[in-house]
Amino acid sequence: MVYSLTQSISGLIDWTQAVEAAFFAWGGTRYHAVKYVQQGKEMSGFDVGARLKQLRQKRGLSQRELAKRAGVTNSTISLIEQNSVSPSVSSLKKILDALPVSISEFFAGEEFTQEKVFYRASELTEIGDGKLSWRLVGARRPNRSMSIIHEYYPPGADTGEDMLEHEGEEGGVIVSGTIELSVNGEAQLLTAGDAYYFDSRLPHRFRNVSDSDCVIVSANNPPSFSEGGTEKHHH
Repeated sequence: MVYSLTQSISGLIDWTQAVEAAFFAWGGTRYHAVKYVQQGKEMSGFDVGARLKQLRQKRGLSQRELAKRAGVTNSTISLIEQNSVSPSVSSLKKILDALPVSISEFFAGEEFTQEKVFYRASELTEIGDGKLSWRLVGARRPNRSMSIIHEYYPPGADTGEDMLEHEGEEGGVIVSGTIELSVNGEAQLLTAGDAYYFDSRLPHRFRNVSDSDCVIVSANNPPSFSEGGTEKHHH
């Protein structure tokens, strides 16, 4: 990964490209990277150095201590905070992991001091691809250990031609409609009230083969989606 965050800010690389690069580095998709930028995140004047310094000092860490935690040199932290060097995506990731702070929190310019308990329908985060609707619960919750998603499949919609595989496990309940779920070569039609639970490393795919909409509420662990678009549910 060769994109430079400071270069992008100075105009040598479009900011959208830099954010795309970051999400690709974390296993995200271009769709979610671009969507993150389009969601009002105007970053052309974003001060990476000042933001890093703010987060470090808030945690009471010296440059030396943060460098030790991140596995980088003391001078690296100092130079980044002064905007004297442009951190690569991989370097920035190591430093953010040491704080720890997610990429979305870092660029949002805010942190979350209280864990939200209740979420209105309007507060769920849409992370679907336009053909499907996946609305994530608690997308910006810090240290989230699972994804809970309200899924909507219109007639004919599916998760793609390729079978999907990823670490963890997932389960869900069909709220309405019918879905065809294929797992490890076995396909079943599930209707309202039916449920599923499987090892996500097994090849799987979801497809609405009916003439009516299908709604599912699902959960997976570890979380496959985040507010920034890293998100990989069913991937």
